[in-house]
Amino acid sequence: MTKAIDPMTDTAEPTWKGPLAGVRVIDFTRVLAGPAASLALADLGAEVFKIEPPGTGDETRTFPPIRDGESHYYLSVNRGKKSIVVDLKSPEGLALVKDLATRCDVLVENYRPGVMDRLGLGYETLKAINPRLIYCSISGYGQTGPLRDRPSFDIVLQAMSGALSMNGEPDGLPTKLGIPLGDLVGGINGPIGILSALYERERTGVGRHIDVSLMDGLMGMLGYIAQLAFFTGTDPQRVGSQHPNLVPYGIFPASDGSIVVACLTPAFWGRVCRSIGRDELTDDPRYDTLEKRRDARAEVNAIVSAFTSRHTVDELVAIFTAFEVPHAPILGVTEALSQPQAVARGMVVQAQHETLGAIPIVNRSIRFTDAPQPVPEAPPVLGQHTDDVLAEVLDLSPERIAELRAAGVVA
Repeated sequence: MTKAIDPMTDTAEPTWKGPLAGVRVIDFTRVLAGPAASLALADLGAEVFKIEPPGTGDETRTFPPIRDGESHYYLSVNRGKKSIVVDLKSPEGLALVKDLATRCDVLVENYRPGVMDRLGLGYETLKAINPRLIYCSISGYGQTGPLRDRPSFDIVLQAMSGALSMNGEPDGLPTKLGIPLGDLVGGINGPIGILSALYERERTGVGRHIDVSLMDGLMGMLGYIAQLAFFTGTDPQRVGSQHPNLVPYGIFPASDGSIVVACLTPAFWGRVCRSIGRDELTDDPRYDTLEKRRDARAEVNAIVSAFTSRHTVDELVAIFTAFEVPHAPILGVTEALSQPQAVARGMVVQAQHETLGAIPIVNRSIRFTDAPQPVPEAPPVLGQHTDDVLAEVLDLSPERIAELRAAGVVA
């Protein structure tokens, strides 16, 4: 194994691609949910062939803001992939991607159910020519059910799953999550299914079709909120940034902004009391259980707010750190990505883009202690790897590639 490398001090370039090195993925994804799934596989070392249509490619290549022809959106979820432009409506283009599928371990797609079948690239068709292929379909509502053919977007999925109803202030309208979790859940559950199927294939020798529903995924993330509804028989109500059962827990005012405080257990309640100079409240019979603090939410929050509002955020960070109270300043995205912890973890790195030059990108979020990976490759420009893949993976001659290009089959 390679020695662990400190991104701040070591200069040796690691060469280990990751635990999925040698795994090939043919990627028919676009926009966010599917690309997030294939991104996770690329981050883990898989070779990902992103198939894009002629013209604009993935729709997100046109999403503003755009710099020198490249979209911020596309850049965010396509690092480390290889872009191949193929006309799937052409018989020769279809034959090319079928040939590529026979040389791949995994296929990921996030079209509406039935589209891949109509293209001639459905699971049964490709299974017949590559029984070992693991085929992952990601869609809004899954491959079955009355809503399977309905279009969906992140906010729609948040609404349909129950997640949206829980988000927002009690006296306002529901508010969608700032992070598009309705889509990004595909980037979590898709790879989980794929990795488990790869493990199973080691025993069985055959692949499997994986059906990932984004709505199912969000419902699965309801967790204790769903169980609370089962227990009480009523829908949990919006509590803003607070917790339905834990107090104090949420955002509290500071003299120059606000700060998050999270009190999860009786031990933390004692720390909160000591940190605000009210140690006598630790065993106060009005607040000495989770249930009592929940029922006295307004009183408890007022006590904590009276203290926090007299101090700056920096002062509160120092106080709560000293008393080991779970807390956090509320950072903007730029500040979060540049904070010392993010820097120490190497969460922002420079990648060399084909047209933009050196650009900052968010690094992988999964690390391997004794075998670090190199900096991810920058997201590809449209069709950047078409010729390379046709030559190196499909063994086509330069003459044949030129013919296909002249005919508009590839670009």
